[in-house]
Amino acid sequence: MSSAISSMGEPGSPAVIAARIERLPLSPWHARMRLIIGTAWFFDAFDALAIAVVLPALIPLWKLAPAQIGLLIGIGYLGQMIGSIISGWAGERFGRTPLLLVNLIIFTLGSFGCAAAWDYESLLGMRFLQGLGLGGEIPIMIAYMNEFAKAEGRGRFALAYQALFPVGILACSLVATWVVPNLGWRWMFIIGGIPALVAIPLRMFLIESPRWLASRGRQADADAAMSRIETIVSEGGRVPLPPLPTDIAAVSSARTRLGDLFKGIYLRRTLSLWGLWITSYIVIYGLGGWFISIMRTVYKLSQSQSLWYGVILNLFTLLGTLLCVFLVDRVGRKRLFTAAFALGSLPLLTLAFTGSNDPQVIVALASMGACCLGVLAVGLGTFTAENYPNHMRALGGGIANAWLRGASVVTPTFIGYLLVAEGVGAVWGLFGGAALLGAIICALFSSETSGRTLEDISPAP
Repeated sequence: MSSAISSMGEPGSPAVIAARIERLPLSPWHARMRLIIGTAWFFDAFDALAIAVVLPALIPLWKLAPAQIGLLIGIGYLGQMIGSIISGWAGERFGRTPLLLVNLIIFTLGSFGCAAAWDYESLLGMRFLQGLGLGGEIPIMIAYMNEFAKAEGRGRFALAYQALFPVGILACSLVATWVVPNLGWRWMFIIGGIPALVAIPLRMFLIESPRWLASRGRQADADAAMSRIETIVSEGGRVPLPPLPTDIAAVSSARTRLGDLFKGIYLRRTLSLWGLWITSYIVIYGLGGWFISIMRTVYKLSQSQSLWYGVILNLFTLLGTLLCVFLVDRVGRKRLFTAAFALGSLPLLTLAFTGSNDPQVIVALASMGACCLGVLAVGLGTFTAENYPNHMRALGGGIANAWLRGASVVTPTFIGYLLVAEGVGAVWGLFGGAALLGAIICALFSSETSGRTLEDISPAP
């Protein structure tokens, strides 16, 4: 092995590290790593829905107006937006694994702080803190997981454990149907924080990304990290590893600069990715955050009925994410995402223009839209990571993620005003229009990334 590596360059050089990762067979180590990292998606989903499922209890308790409801939903996403930008920058400077641990600790403190909130203002503050940690988690997690993925089947590799996002949504909605009426709203935040608390010691054993180390010029550290992984995967050398591939694109070490996101091919990629994130999460978090409250306040259903209709919506979201895992490498990113946006817009626009008041029709059409947008909920993170080189991956993903959090801040608050001023039809129209715009952006400006190595897709600018 050493002679093969030396013929390609230094053992810790970016190109050799990429080749060494590419030749690794899937192993129990990969499964453990993805499970530990993928828990961030569970926390993201549980937190996103936790505020939605406790609102029916908090609205009469604290006599909340629609604008206050929107702000309570949006403040967590404001924290996520700020956390995403800071963490994306820090992840390029200090590494993936330290940020994964720090963000999880911040999130856990925020979750238990929400459970201890004594009034509306204190809950706002704790939701913001919780959002800082959660927003910082996602871009680092996506970058880290993609940096261990092979070109073949990378979509399934990265997305399989991101399916924990809809699992978290579904778990939250099911738990809420019993916990909120019987134990009270505070327990939703306690339950959401306990898995994060358990995951903290597991994060301490993660190996730093060799691709990131090599991109920072730390070749000896990259070689050491890669050798440690190879030893684990090969069971101490008892299982021979395949030969190194020789068709890896040239890779150069480079420092992270914000301006690189807008140079050459990355200008179009950056702007189109921002558009995809914003349009998709106007629907995903707008619908997820407001659906139960809309069923409760606009359509006058009971708290129990509203919560169970939320479970149905989230089951369809889970179906969409599973379809994404199954289809993303077979169909390709661009075609799958364009179709998901376009098909998701149809039932939502139907709700906007028909004005149906039948709860079953509303749930059926909203669930179809949620199913299609569920494809984007797990697929966009991997797609974004693929579109940037090693030294820009966390920063590019962090800023793109910040745009989705920004949309998630504005949308729930705006919906509160829109609902009062224009009615629920305008809300459905907002969701359907955003999905349709996302389809147009994806069809016209996105590039296909399936089946290619990260170094081939995204050369250093």
